Amino acid sequence: MRLIVENLRVLRGDRAVLENQSFRVAAGGALLLTGPNGAGKTTLLRAVAGLIRPEAGKVSLEGGEADATVGEQCHFVGHLNAVKPSLTAIENLRFWKDALGGDEQPLARALERFGLGEMADVPGGYLSAGQKRRIGLARLLVAQRPVWLLDEPTVSLDAASVSTFAAIVAEHLAGGGIAIAATHVPLGIAGARELRLGGLAEAA
Repeated sequence: MRLIVENLRVLRGDRAVLENQSFRVAAGGALLLTGPNGAGKTTLLRAVAGLIRPEAGKVSLEGGEADATVGEQCHFVGHLNAVKPSLTAIENLRFWKDALGGDEQPLARALERFGLGEMADVPGGYLSAGQKRRIGLARLLVAQRPVWLLDEPTVSLDAASVSTFAAIVAEHLAGGGIAIAATHVPLGIAGARELRLGGLAEAA
C-alpha cells in the first residue's frame, strides 16, 4: 500500500495555501508535517482526507480498497476532540464506532489502552482536557482504517500519554498502516520522516 500526493494545490480565498505539494508514504511509514502556523499543515491533512477539494493535483492510495475513496480509508483526528459532554466516555466511543462502521468488542480495550478504563462511565463534560484528547485518539482503535491523519495529536497529553500514543502508532505501522501527523513537538514515532511546510521539504 502507498499513499501518493501529486502536485497538490489548495486555495484559501485567492491565496494558494499549498502549491505543487507532492510526497509518497508507503505501508509502515510515518510522515511528520512541520512548519510555522499558517504553513498549511492542517489544510494538507484535510485535503488528503477529502474534506477540502484541491484546486489541482491528486491524492491516491495504491493497494487500498478499489471501491472506496481515499477519505473513506482514513482516520482523521483534528484539533477538536469531538467529545459530547452529555455522553460517557464509552458512549462517545460507541458513537464513533457506529459512525465509522466498527465493532463493539474494541470499545473497552480502546479505553484501557489510553488509560481511561476507570473513566468509562464518566460523562465527557467532567473529563479533563487530556482525558478528552485521549478519548478522541481512542477512536483510532474502534474501527480499522489503513491511513491515520493526525492534527497535533499530543496536545494536552502528559508524558506518559504521549508514550502510549507513540506505542499505539508504532503498532499501527508494524501492521502495514500509514500515519501522517501535523506537529510542533516531537511525537516519539521511530523512523518518521519530516516534511517541513513553508520552508525546506525534508521528505523524499
